[in-house]
Amino acid sequence: MCKNGKAEGFLGVLLETPILMAKLTDSGRGGMFAFLDGDTVVMTRWISKRNVLLLAPVTLAFSFCTNLTAFGQSRSEIVVPGTGAHMQQVGDDFEDENWEFIQNNPKSTEDIDENQRMPLGKSTNGRWYEGAKRGHPDVVQRVATPPGGIEGSEGSLLMRSLNTGIPNRPSHKMHQDDFICNVQYRLGGTLKVSQSPNVTTRVFVPPLEEWEKRNGPHFAFRAAVETTITETKTKFLFSSKSEKDEVYWPGLFILRGTKQVEGKTVPYAYFRVRADRNGGDFMGPELPVTGWWTLGLSFTPDGLVHYFARPGVEELRREDYIATSMPYGYRCEELRSFFYNVVNGDNGRDWSSSWIVDDPKLYVIQNTRMANR
Repeated sequence: MCKNGKAEGFLGVLLETPILMAKLTDSGRGGMFAFLDGDTVVMTRWISKRNVLLLAPVTLAFSFCTNLTAFGQSRSEIVVPGTGAHMQQVGDDFEDENWEFIQNNPKSTEDIDENQRMPLGKSTNGRWYEGAKRGHPDVVQRVATPPGGIEGSEGSLLMRSLNTGIPNRPSHKMHQDDFICNVQYRLGGTLKVSQSPNVTTRVFVPPLEEWEKRNGPHFAFRAAVETTITETKTKFLFSSKSEKDEVYWPGLFILRGTKQVEGKTVPYAYFRVRADRNGGDFMGPELPVTGWWTLGLSFTPDGLVHYFARPGVEELRREDYIATSMPYGYRCEELRSFFYNVVNGDNGRDWSSSWIVDDPKLYVIQNTRMANR
């Protein structure tokens, strides 16, 4: 988009900044590109074929490369989620017919009113718990695996919410619930990124006509990770510096949008990736089909986060790569947990979309914790 002869928005930033542009993935509709300032990843973005063509004349402002060496990292160093030793102490297959989640309502809404409402909800198998920050989904229930799921799978997990904000006090604003996998307590601590921890899950994306009729985020698969930051405190004329742990939550969101097709407004689903170096979400590819999808996140010793997705329930492959990022400009140091988000408009009337997941797993390349806890 141009105004007064000057490019605006995302393209405007690019057209005025000499930068290295690395093409990561390609499809008929566009591709995922990384933008680098020297050896620093500035951002990654999904760019449509049309916008790629708009960039083509700006050959003096861009250098193009076709691999990931510009990251200071080769393609082979990006860990495909599902690689390594499966940590069986963590995750779930939901095959136990007696699987149950004890909700301990009312749920926590610390992010809104600083009220945790203890005790928190937890599963009877000790593998899942309610997020103290935002609370658990209203419905957490083992169900029969929908058609097309993992071969032999008979049980999956349904999550759905009506009141994602303060219980019985509709805010008419978008809120989310958390359902968290118990990693730290079952493994006896966090996992260092030197072990290249990586996580996968299967997600049943419902038909678009069954979604809550609202554009924006509806579901997410995310992780809680740690880094170390330096804080500077000033008192009178003196300043001091100290280090502290900082937790942040990268992941893949699934959103609903609408577009014009043959003069009609139709819904579609697409990914957004959290987050770029400034903490902003960025566009990922569309979901061309609903039904079962396999999602994955990996965390490598260089502190980067890698995002993958493919339709179906097969294991992830290199060609399912979406993006690499350094969210908030932080180098990831440790993995604390991974979790699901269920999102709705919190109007007290419209339920969230129904999200079914199966077979969430954690893997590490260098396994130092095999004891069952």
